[in-house]
Amino acid sequence: MKFEQYFISEEIKTNLAKLGFQRPTDIQFKAIPSIQKGEDVLAIAQTGTGKTAAFAIPVIDSIHKDKTSKRSYGIRCLIMVPTRELAAQIGEVFAKLSRHTKVATFALYGGVEQDAQIKKLQDGLDILVATPGRLFDLIKQGHLRVERIRTLILDEADRMLDLGFINDIQAIKKKLPQKHQTLFFSATISPEIKKLAYSQVRGSAIRIQLSPEDPVSKNVSHHVLFVEKDDKRFFLERFIKEHPEDKILVFVRTKVRAERVAKAMHRAEIPALFIHGDKDQRERLEAMQSFRTGRCRTLIATDVSARGIDIPDVQVVINYDIPDVTENYVHRVGRTGRGVHKGLAISFCSEEEKTMLADIEQLIGKPVPELSMDRGTYAETLMFSHEKSLEELISSQEAFEATKKKKGKKK
Repeated sequence: MKFEQYFISEEIKTNLAKLGFQRPTDIQFKAIPSIQKGEDVLAIAQTGTGKTAAFAIPVIDSIHKDKTSKRSYGIRCLIMVPTRELAAQIGEVFAKLSRHTKVATFALYGGVEQDAQIKKLQDGLDILVATPGRLFDLIKQGHLRVERIRTLILDEADRMLDLGFINDIQAIKKKLPQKHQTLFFSATISPEIKKLAYSQVRGSAIRIQLSPEDPVSKNVSHHVLFVEKDDKRFFLERFIKEHPEDKILVFVRTKVRAERVAKAMHRAEIPALFIHGDKDQRERLEAMQSFRTGRCRTLIATDVSARGIDIPDVQVVINYDIPDVTENYVHRVGRTGRGVHKGLAISFCSEEEKTMLADIEQLIGKPVPELSMDRGTYAETLMFSHEKSLEELISSQEAFEATKKKKGKKK
């Protein structure tokens, strides 16, 4: 079924066509009809499968059709997200999908002056994408009213509930009309968070779970390379220099590490930007935009960027540090291999991180394939040699794994 066959506004169909959307993804095919019926939905699907459009299309269509018959005032839909970058990104998606409709969308987040945001709220909006901090600040100040909201959406729902915003969410839900719609979207969700999510929806809520046994997308080839902690910078430098045309997203655990790794790359004459929670919001957005457009092809980030960020053509994700929150592995490697594209993810694992790697392997239900490396190649990397590329190691390792599978089948 193509989007042109859906019962949605012609304006939205035109926008979808211009954006190259012809057929719905699995999550869109499953979720859109239920959302159009006004049902509560708990949707779990892999990263890069089009979850944002799955709720954006029916929400924009519903508000647009309602406004063609009568003028409505006040925010009709609230989308809560865990990070500023994700709020900005979802705001852009809604803006593109709502072109030429009567629907006004705005992204609200902290780190910037609130006066301009308050004016925007006063001008009249239909859909608000917001991070909890700034949202609750403006509600308390009396600048934002939520009584007319008919649809509440939590994107990256597991993270939102895990951050402890459940009391604030419950407080907002008490102010909403009795018959409102609640939508939860996420790539991963634990049994505890799932139970918490179900406590916030109607008993007839629709559960859509498209995640296969392996939560890592089949488009992502992911591997682990065992490297001493102090040697990681040499392996990162070598990989970047061997792949000058690739867009590489590097994840670290802490803000201090992000800055240190960026400085190490600069010493190696590799242009690299970094973002973390303490950076000015304007600087964070500028760094993201520079990476998005390819002006800078290496971005070093803390997990603030792992959640839901959709950056085109990220060929490689490198886990410079193994994530200490197990689920973040899935979100990190999901920044590559999005849609129909293939991607590569490599994790640098030191001796101290093997316990965290074991937790990740338990989560995904199988070992992360190891990249074997002899002592000579390891030493070459520390001496900045380029005799054998890491890409060759990956290829030989994949061939080795394929051979093992064939032998196993013959047995």
